[in-house]
Amino acid sequence: MTAILELKGITRSYKTGQIKVQALAGVDLTIEKGEFVSIMGPSGSGKSTMLNLIGCLDLPTEGTYKINGVQVEKMRDSRLSEIRNQFIGFVFQRFHLLSNLNALENVELPLIYQGLYGKERKIRAKEALAAVGLDDRMHHLPSQLSGGQQQRVAIARALASKPALILADEPTGALDSASGKNIMEIFTELNEKTGITIVQVTHEREIALYGHRIYHLRDGLIENIEEVTELSK
Repeated sequence: MTAILELKGITRSYKTGQIKVQALAGVDLTIEKGEFVSIMGPSGSGKSTMLNLIGCLDLPTEGTYKINGVQVEKMRDSRLSEIRNQFIGFVFQRFHLLSNLNALENVELPLIYQGLYGKERKIRAKEALAAVGLDDRMHHLPSQLSGGQQQRVAIARALASKPALILADEPTGALDSASGKNIMEIFTELNEKTGITIVQVTHEREIALYGHRIYHLRDGLIENIEEVTELSK
């Protein structure tokens, strides 16, 4: 298999007044194309920092990071933005849908910034909504959709740009258990059928077990790596 993410010796520290906070303390992580992995850890373990670095929303203090073979840790903001647009789709705990746009328009929106023309945008957006089972809800506003349906729109929005990687930050955190299970089944199906790589951050073990592997973070380090088997589920 080919690595889509390679992090070596990654540290990230911040200064709060005179206090230095070490969010990541030397992380080595390799994720292959087509994997579905989970990152777990208690509050303050470095999960959000890790996701921000993987998503090219932040840069490490030290260490090297490659995404799809491209070294990114010293890139300028404009180039990082291109990498995000080209390779990564984001799904957040809060759906971040625009209330005055229907589902189709919300999915189309990031494609406008990618320079896609109207016809191709609509085709891509409709295909993405169909992939998450919302082809019959594409003209509904967010207020006319359940929480689970809104998160499916958010997943469709991430899929529409045809990324190699989806990063999900607590994707079921704002949902009831039934809706959360539905979202994870969608992720599983997307991963198995399309080969898209998925990295999710979650504090829920039940959700983490949908991945092939769980990286347990503590105090800015990977404490252990758990291979998920049918028995562990």
